[in-house]
Amino acid sequence: MATRIEQMSETSRPARIVRATLWLSAPALGVLAVFLVTGSIAPLPALLGALVVLAGTGGLLARHFRAVAALRSYIDQLRQSWSEDDELPNPPVVDSPGLDLALGQAIADTARERRARRRELRAVVAGNEAVLSGLPDPLLLIDSSGRTVGANPAAKRLFSERVVGRDLATVLRHPDLLQTVDTVLAGGADQEIDFAATSGEIEQHFSARVAALPSRGPDGAVAVCSLHDVTTIKRAEQMRADFVANASHELRTPLSSLTGFIETLQGAAKEDTEARERFLEIMQREAQRMSHLVEDLLSLSRIELDEHTPPTGRTDVRGVLERVQSATEIRAQKKDMTVELDVAGAPAVIGDMDQLTQVFQNLVDNAVKYGRQGTPIRIEAGPADRATGRPSRRARRGVAVSVIDQGDGIPRKHIPRLTERFYRVDTARSRELGGTGLGLAIVKHIVNRHRGQLEIDSAPGEGSRFTVYLPAADGGADQRTEVPAEHAAQ
Repeated sequence: MATRIEQMSETSRPARIVRATLWLSAPALGVLAVFLVTGSIAPLPALLGALVVLAGTGGLLARHFRAVAALRSYIDQLRQSWSEDDELPNPPVVDSPGLDLALGQAIADTARERRARRRELRAVVAGNEAVLSGLPDPLLLIDSSGRTVGANPAAKRLFSERVVGRDLATVLRHPDLLQTVDTVLAGGADQEIDFAATSGEIEQHFSARVAALPSRGPDGAVAVCSLHDVTTIKRAEQMRADFVANASHELRTPLSSLTGFIETLQGAAKEDTEARERFLEIMQREAQRMSHLVEDLLSLSRIELDEHTPPTGRTDVRGVLERVQSATEIRAQKKDMTVELDVAGAPAVIGDMDQLTQVFQNLVDNAVKYGRQGTPIRIEAGPADRATGRPSRRARRGVAVSVIDQGDGIPRKHIPRLTERFYRVDTARSRELGGTGLGLAIVKHIVNRHRGQLEIDSAPGEGSRFTVYLPAADGGADQRTEVPAEHAAQ
């Protein structure tokens, strides 16, 4: 389009020069005409005078138009053909008597100043973007209609890359927060609000600040909403309360037993060697149970503290399961049991290797504890979209790991509560076997952190199958597997 305009301009330049020449020469030609009519000048001198006037005016205008065209070409060159790092081209020489001789240099100086200001503006914008990108807290820019028109990388990680351009109500579905934003957009003062957001089984706590911008941004932004994740603080507070409550409740019985045995050994059984040996053995077992209980409580508290932050590393499922198999073989051999491993091309998963080891170690330990003596324990792993004994499963693309025992099984009514803290199907048997009642709770929270799912299938007399679904490393950390609700552990 610009080239066509330039071509038209070049084509019409002679015509414009002619028109301008005639217009500027009109007064002189008029005077010559009057002189000619009144007889003050002969026709030939009048014609020569008219030609001189036209030629002189046309020559001056041609130089003027040529100088203007050179200046316009120079401006186009500055606007289009040079980069920030190039030297500015020299301005053309202005040889028109109708233009200031310093006009070309003035244009060049203006271009240099403009380039300097543009560099400063770009530096400021780059600095602001670097600051926003480096902020760990999510920031959302909101326009007057409540639509998000900007987001920093932290916000895009939290809400996905498609957060920009969406209505805020579809991003943050919290009535009190939306009401706070509406109040600020309506001209109210800056406000702060605390709220909780739940994704699946993971709850996160945020402190939000909504503030009006001093002026409307180029993208229409009139307010900013900043979110500060206070989940760790809230979880730490809850962790301390739960630890005290759980410890005081679960440690009361073994402490009472230890106190009773100590009083007995100090009194009636002080000289009874046989009773002392028997009591000391029981005291050691109770002390070990208390130690395991405290370890599991601390482990569960640490897991819950980071449950809202999914892992990002890659973990080889085969390597984890092989280590678990080796670590469990000795305990299994004491019950004449074997641990069989079948890994059918399971891909790597998004996960924390230590925590996944803890998950499968707990499941295999339970299989050893509650499986019948002399029976095998099977660990099966493979793609989740492959049938794993139940073709109706709707598991998405990922990895499924199953731990299968041939124990007494679990009645269906107990399955939904198995992952609760301290829930035991048979309390006396669990304590006799050294269980703390926290193993499956730890499994559930680790699986939640990995954005996976735990499925429990069991029936009395038929054994149990515990299946963990995990997102594959090439499937994205946000991908969550699906299983029928009647089989999923709550």
